[in-house]
Amino acid sequence: MEIPWRKLSEEALTAVIEEFVTREGTEYGAKEYSLAEKVAQVRAQLRGGKLGLGYDPESGTCQLFAKQPQANRNPDE
Repeated sequence: MEIPWRKLSEEALTAVIEEFVTREGTEYGAKEYSLAEKVAQVRAQLRGGKLGLGYDPESGTCQLFAKQPQANRNPDE
């Protein structure tokens, strides 16, 4: 289930993002980024609507996920 990330405290959101960016296997690319840079990049993606935050009640965990772009549809079609 998607949860509104803006409702999390700053500390809780930072912890979720840090856990996400420090997972094993997330280092790809030629340039290395600091933890602060990675956290800032993820925050920007959340603010821009590219990422969402989900909660799995079964496992009790939060996950960041890529949001699907909204197609510009004409409601008359």
